[in-house]
Amino acid sequence: MGATDFTGRVLALLAGVTMAAGAAESWIFIGTHTGGQSEARGIYRAAFDTETGALGPSELVAGHESPGFLALHPTLRVMYSIGRARGDLGDDGPDAVAAFGIAADGGLEFLGEAPAGGRGVCHLAVDAAGTTVAVANYGDGSFATVRLDDRGIPDALVSRIRVTGSGPNEARQRGAHAHGVYFDHGNRHLLVPDLGTDRVHLRRFDPATSELGEALGPLVCAPGAGPRHLAFSPCNRHVYVINELDSTLQVAAYDADSGAFDPVEAVATLPADYDGGNTTAEVEVHGGGMFVYASNRGHDSLAVFRRDPADGTLELIERVPSGGGHPRHFKIDPSGRWLLCANRDANNIVVFAIDQETGRLTATGDPLVTPSPICVLFVGRQ
Repeated sequence: MGATDFTGRVLALLAGVTMAAGAAESWIFIGTHTGGQSEARGIYRAAFDTETGALGPSELVAGHESPGFLALHPTLRVMYSIGRARGDLGDDGPDAVAAFGIAADGGLEFLGEAPAGGRGVCHLAVDAAGTTVAVANYGDGSFATVRLDDRGIPDALVSRIRVTGSGPNEARQRGAHAHGVYFDHGNRHLLVPDLGTDRVHLRRFDPATSELGEALGPLVCAPGAGPRHLAFSPCNRHVYVINELDSTLQVAAYDADSGAFDPVEAVATLPADYDGGNTTAEVEVHGGGMFVYASNRGHDSLAVFRRDPADGTLELIERVPSGGGHPRHFKIDPSGRWLLCANRDANNIVVFAIDQETGRLTATGDPLVTPSPICVLFVGRQ
């Protein structure tokens, strides 16, 4: 299907979708994998009703090539996106981190960009002080920090670190592949899951300068596990790493003062009798700290676990269909009542209600049609 046909189908499907005026209390912004769809590529936006879980129509609000993952400044109305540079970054191009101002009506204004510091940028995070954007570069196994000015605009690369190494999976682990970047709750360390070396790298971080310091002992995952993303418990005492290649969740105790890891267990995200292909994608801990969620691509499901707050261990509650192919990303809304799952290959976002007592998920409403969604970001209205 061509880009024009796809856009026309989207508009036709959305023509009958309405929301009561003033009902939505939030926006969602959607990063997409639309580099080959010239008329549809960019960042999308939809209204989200935090009371009912209803989503309004999806609209393209910023043309941007391969926007992928998005992140929000902690105090300013500024959003960040990975993607292809708009301008000529010279030897540092073509991957970049871009900043967009968020207008009161949900519109986006491009503010500026800076080099990603490597090749194949795939993830980003903003630190709690709002001074720094960190980026992961899958292609060359590097990660970097970019300084933000007082308006939240990317200024210059500060630290750039390239990892070496490999893993036993010859098809996917011939070299390092930094796949995510995460500042811990204390804003003192940066954690970097590396799919290629089966490690979560750890560096000290200085928000005053945006510099990454000495390397500390990594969290070592099973050979061939392929750590992709991670999530912290609300107490900052446990880390949950989603391993893409062996479809497991690695649980580790985390000492926020020293940065030390202590592995606890690894649990499967798939049924024992499943023999099809699968790669995991995303993990998130519910704000209340009692439940952990993970997505399976291939099995196309969301795995739900109960978390023991004392030791961090997990107990499977259920697996539910994700509502489409390739659940690349999902996000729990700030109220903790809803989980929005972005199914890339189904071109949709499915809303699940979260049972606050059991953690179980129930799909609600009609899926939102939007092209190749791979990231969901909640932004409150002014």
